Amino acid sequence: MPDISLTIVVVLCLASLAAGWIDAVVGGGGLLLLPAMLLGLPGGTPAAYALGTNKAVAIVGTTGAAVTYARKAPVDVRLAARIGLAALAGSTAGAFVAAGLSTDVLKPVVMVVLLGVGTFVMLRPAFGTAPSTEPVSARRVLAAIGLAGLGIGFYDGLIGPGTGTFLVLALTALLHFDLVTASATAKIVNCCTNAGALATFAWKGTVYWQLAALMAVFNLVGGTVGAHTALKKGSGFVRVVLLTVVFALVANLAYQQWIA
Repeated sequence: MPDISLTIVVVLCLASLAAGWIDAVVGGGGLLLLPAMLLGLPGGTPAAYALGTNKAVAIVGTTGAAVTYARKAPVDVRLAARIGLAALAGSTAGAFVAAGLSTDVLKPVVMVVLLGVGTFVMLRPAFGTAPSTEPVSARRVLAAIGLAGLGIGFYDGLIGPGTGTFLVLALTALLHFDLVTASATAKIVNCCTNAGALATFAWKGTVYWQLAALMAVFNLVGGTVGAHTALKKGSGFVRVVLLTVVFALVANLAYQQWIA
């Protein structure tokens, strides 16, 4: 446990609660939790400890949300697991590439893509509001494994922020899911990427386990409540949260790129 004040611990736990809720509804909880970790840990703490502890917290909330969704939402667990295994491989490859590549050159590209996605969702009110009645073709399943699995998994290992949001968008577009089903499937895929990353950080010894355990309780509550909220409110509500998170992510990346 790092030497931090009780006030900071309380703030981190509340941030973990809110991040769990956001992540369960539409992804993007890391936009709140990771900066809170970076600011809350003592000065001079290597960033790897914030990243590792963040993953140890996030995997608990993500798993809780995934279980809640799997019980009440029409989730194809086998398909989600196939995409998740591809995402695990992609995130591992991304982590290796990240070691020798500056991600700053990629951030403007990600911002442009997100702005395009946000504009598309705004102009298409029906996007993700109802599932398609047509069966999903094998070609679309392979595309989802390639893009949502390998591609976004690679992004998660390389950069990270907004992975859950990208997964929701990709699954909705490729497999014609409604936004609630896409969020549910994304949680299962996210469990795989988080597990791979956590294993790496644990192996390197860069996880504050006591702090993570405390924060994980709040993240689990937030994730479970968020999943119930999404299931109750439906795709229209998820769409509003999705747009909010997309533009928050753009603002966050722009700040990192040009101001910080």
